[in-house]
Amino acid sequence: MSDPQSLPMSDIPAPRALPTIGMCHPPTRTVVLILGLVALLLNVDRLFNTQMFIGYVMLDTSYFYLLTGIFLAVAFQVYPLSWDRFGVGGRIADALLSVLALACAGYFAWNGERILMEGWDLVAPVQAQVIAGLFCVLVLEALRRTGGLVLLGICGFFFLFPMFAEQMPGFLWGPSTDLPGLVMMHALGSESIIGVPMRVVAGLLIGFLLFGSALVVTGGGAFFMAFAEALLGRTRGGPSKVAILSSGFFGSLSGSVISNIVTTGQMTIPTMKKVGYPARYAAAIEACASTGGALMPPVMGAVAFIMAENLNVPYSTVMIAAIVPAALFYLALLLQTDCYAARRSLKGQRPEDLPKLGATVKGGWHFLLALVVLVYLIVARGIEAQAPFWATLVLLITSAVNGWVSGKNKLTFSRLVDLLEDAIRNIANIVGILAGVGLIVGALSYTGVGGAFSRELLQFAGDNVFLLLLFGALTSFVLGMGMTVSACYIFLAIVLGPAMSGAGLNPIAGHLFILYWGMLSYITPPVALAAFAAAVIAKTDGMRTGVLAMRLGAVNFVLPFIFALNPTLVLQGTPMAILHDVGSAVFAVWFMAAASEGWLHFVGRLTAPARVLLGVAAVTLVIPGYLSDGMGLALLAAAVLVNRLQAAADDRHAATAAATAKDPEGAAQ
Repeated sequence: MSDPQSLPMSDIPAPRALPTIGMCHPPTRTVVLILGLVALLLNVDRLFNTQMFIGYVMLDTSYFYLLTGIFLAVAFQVYPLSWDRFGVGGRIADALLSVLALACAGYFAWNGERILMEGWDLVAPVQAQVIAGLFCVLVLEALRRTGGLVLLGICGFFFLFPMFAEQMPGFLWGPSTDLPGLVMMHALGSESIIGVPMRVVAGLLIGFLLFGSALVVTGGGAFFMAFAEALLGRTRGGPSKVAILSSGFFGSLSGSVISNIVTTGQMTIPTMKKVGYPARYAAAIEACASTGGALMPPVMGAVAFIMAENLNVPYSTVMIAAIVPAALFYLALLLQTDCYAARRSLKGQRPEDLPKLGATVKGGWHFLLALVVLVYLIVARGIEAQAPFWATLVLLITSAVNGWVSGKNKLTFSRLVDLLEDAIRNIANIVGILAGVGLIVGALSYTGVGGAFSRELLQFAGDNVFLLLLFGALTSFVLGMGMTVSACYIFLAIVLGPAMSGAGLNPIAGHLFILYWGMLSYITPPVALAAFAAAVIAKTDGMRTGVLAMRLGAVNFVLPFIFALNPTLVLQGTPMAILHDVGSAVFAVWFMAAASEGWLHFVGRLTAPARVLLGVAAVTLVIPGYLSDGMGLALLAAAVLVNRLQAAADDRHAATAAATAKDPEGAAQ
């Protein structure tokens, strides 16, 4: 079996345990593995043009339907009805739904050419309309199982929205359709179920999910945890820094916030508590670090691939643009925990309790090599779709060699089956969610509401770009409470993306802005799923953990505005401008962290007035221009001066108080 802590790459909407294929009866498990292997071979054949299927070249439409149908069938098996409640009837229902998903997808794939040439999304045979309606129901049921009831309710509303769009006011108005027209546009059109989200899965995402599963099954998670411990474990407050670094490593590969917490938090949170961090602080740190992991290159989450498709740019462009914002986010967390540890005199772990860096790298060199190969193929060679397959092959070969040489962690046939299981489950999860999210895309596209919303927003904001960003931030945050990050981003990319481009903002910076604000719901009450998941491990109050996580992640509330207004922070601009603005942002993040925790490196403990001045200095440094930089440095000098004067005054007051206590009569005279 695969590692029970390895969970899907998708942005899971709730901290609940996910079923595994191993929970199925052996015959069902075998069928699921066969179906998944067929789908993976279809994907490889498509991306590498191997023509392994007797030279037959399949239409794009047929290919999308087959992949969707196969993984919907798998989803009904790995996310089954409650067998304790429904017994044999539940198993029969799951099997029937899987067969229906395969049959519907097979019918549409067989008629792929007719769907395109005869315009079945507008006028289709009665038989096709009935099957289209059944296919929509199957998609919604798979969404319920993989995404939960809240996401089902949102997608269900948009699924039906074209039926009553004519009754909606203002920019929400759109042309209406009847039920047959509704199911035809969703099931047979190119903008809904098999629209952009599913095309991203079929074109890019499957390979990266396979690579992530290969890393997990071959022990990559344990390696990156040990690597982080060897690097930072002995520094003051070391376990918190290990949590941040390991969550960044793991999150960049898994892309899932909750699975990141469940996997790394089980080790990092107890260790943080052991060296003196309060349970609530330890949980908040892990929640923030895991949230940022889904924003960390090179892999990031499913949403990064969808972003590349929406922007019509290579994935490498999005990956490179996300490097500086992610680095600033993690730098802020590292500085905050270091200041916290310094202020409270917390120590690191004992050297004898930590792995040796040389031995760790020697035992896990193949993981680093696989990542280097992946990044090289994406950035230097530009073969994004094929890169994760080659990287997976390199990882498997080097893992086998490393296991043979060291005699440890050998790559056996059983573990290869585990890898296949893990990948199939992850892909089924993301297909179940994104096929349902496609209904939102289809409804907004067919009714034209997305474009109308952007025009209204531009008119409302006028020439005030900051007001536009503020409105976008609030919208992203609210929607992020009820949707997965992928669903939130897809919706806002349609309704807000054009408005941001129309206001003159850099497109990549604008879309990253949406993504970052959508992620904030993970650490912000009342939802704060990441905070609640971490609080369970730390055995502390979830709501109070969410409040603390919001403070620790405060830089993430400011950071999106910084790079949206300064595209140099997404590496768009001249080298000198990029170097200057990134440097200013680093100092700004440092000052924000110091003001938040009340401790500044090379200065020490900060007084309240100094913290306020330092916070203002941080704000001025993020404003472009040398004048604002000068103001920030002047405020820094003022903060240091005020802090020293206040400290000197406190020392005199303490000395006077001590003298008074020692000689009351002499002090009175």
